[in-house]
Amino acid sequence: MIHVVLYEPEIPSNTGNIIRLCANTGAQLHLIKPLGFELDDKKLKRAGLDYHEWAHMQVWENIEECLAFLQVKGIEKDAIYPLTTKGSETPHTSNLNRPVALLMGPETRGLPEHVRMMFTKEHWIRLPMAPSSRSLNLSNATAVILYEAWRQQGFKELK
Repeated sequence: MIHVVLYEPEIPSNTGNIIRLCANTGAQLHLIKPLGFELDDKKLKRAGLDYHEWAHMQVWENIEECLAFLQVKGIEKDAIYPLTTKGSETPHTSNLNRPVALLMGPETRGLPEHVRMMFTKEHWIRLPMAPSSRSLNLSNATAVILYEAWRQQGFKELK
């Protein structure tokens, strides 16, 4: 199983795209509050099209609740991969061929230091980019990492 965790997402269309991505790959989506939008937001629904009913999504009050749930599901902290520009690993050098959680930060700030520090630096993932680039769109970055994890797992059905 692959879990996608969005920590305090801010932009409804990005989350809608990720709902669609998770529905099409079978990954489970977790949203950590506070959210920068309402779940009935028109932009969220438009970006997710009619995939909301196919996506496995849970909303959590805080990251600790989500982490406790993931642990019950067999995802230990060493199988959680935060996306950060401060990471040294890439999706291609990380061992994602096991049940994992991919942790993404808010679009405008990225993961705050106190959240990053909850996880081993050896598991921090960055996406290689041109030196003059700042960041990728959240839904694009999530797709890159999710598909690499799924590829490493042999594109096995995730549900």
